[in-house]
Amino acid sequence: MDRLPEGELQRTKTEGIRFVGHDSYFDPPLAATVVAEGFARWSPELRKEFDTNAHNGQIGQLLVKETDLLRIWETHLRPGERVPVHRHVLDYSWIALTGGRVRQHTSDGTTREITLVRGQDLHFHLSRGQYHLYDVKNIGDELLSFLTVEIKGGENEPLDL
Repeated sequence: MDRLPEGELQRTKTEGIRFVGHDSYFDPPLAATVVAEGFARWSPELRKEFDTNAHNGQIGQLLVKETDLLRIWETHLRPGERVPVHRHVLDYSWIALTGGRVRQHTSDGTTREITLVRGQDLHFHLSRGQYHLYDVKNIGDELLSFLTVEIKGGENEPLDL
């Protein structure tokens, strides 16, 4: 796989996306479509939530375990449910326990619709001062479940919960 500078977003020819950085990978490819850019179709409430939650470190519904080395989050979203805007500052891995479809708004004003496959996993490396800020909504017809594992001891300090 070709590599980009750490943390950059790579768009594939089919508008799928890959987050690529040091040790960042996924297989199968994440199937995503950009459906809006420049904050188009964002409600005033959603834009405000990005300001209000700019440092929200609760990246999942349930913190299953926390140690000196990691945090493990579990999330189960029924159709229409969402994880509010949250901020990732630690390196993290994400694993889809079920397949489904999500809509994601990101801090750069982009809205994506993403198809997830059961067993799909992603790993993200965040350099010093780098972060991901977004929400996730289940737009599918079935329960969507995933685990997120944050790895402590990287280039950024964990956010307070």
